[in-house]
Amino acid sequence: MKISEKKKDRISEQILAFLYTSSPKPVFTFYIAQEVARDEEFVKNLLLSLKKKNLVAEIKKNPDGKPYLKRSRWKLSDVAYIAYKNAGSQETSRK
Repeated sequence: MKISEKKKDRISEQILAFLYTSSPKPVFTFYIAQEVARDEEFVKNLLLSLKKKNLVAEIKKNPDGKPYLKRSRWKLSDVAYIAYKNAGSQETSRK
């Protein structure tokens, strides 16, 4: 089954919103997939496309500095975090 680009964009928005709420703590792909109720591989592909757009940052090392062999953690890039923060403050100022 093929998913349209519009639906992929909406799911990507859900991923970005989830990462914003969990910011600054990086989150594993597994937890993001659970949150948006999607397959891990599908979510990973979306995360990699968001990484190319500089919206998310991939963390491949644990807090001790040892590289993960098969896992990655994700967080919003600084640019995306600032954009979300500014959008949220504009929403509250309108109310």
